[in-house]
Amino acid sequence: VQLQASGGGLVQVGGSLRLSCVVSGLTFSTYRLGWFRQAPGKEREFVTSIRTGDKYYADSVKGRFAISKDNAKRTVYLQMNGLKPEDTAVYYCAAGRSIVSSQYSQYNWQYWGQGTQVTVSS
Repeated sequence: VQLQASGGGLVQVGGSLRLSCVVSGLTFSTYRLGWFRQAPGKEREFVTSIRTGDKYYADSVKGRFAISKDNAKRTVYLQMNGLKPEDTAVYYCAAGRSIVSSQYSQYNWQYWGQGTQVTVSS
């Protein structure tokens, strides 16, 4: 199983970025796919997830971030708008079969990408 994340970079406050994560080696449509982030000195935190038609977001990103996926391309996306300095972190894509109530903990996800750095400058 491989998850390859890309799309990070340096952006100014209020700007946008789109992260991509190409997934291989698992049955794409049957896994929950998600994004977590980790800022220096902090725990890895849940950002968003998607499986079939349901999507979930952390309160801190609701209304600004949007997750989507393309089954044909085996890719999950994270569109980030209205970026703030506190969004600065390494962003990781993940895949797992956790139930909804346990998805918020990184320990309930089985597969991880390598991470991509997002830096929001003021």
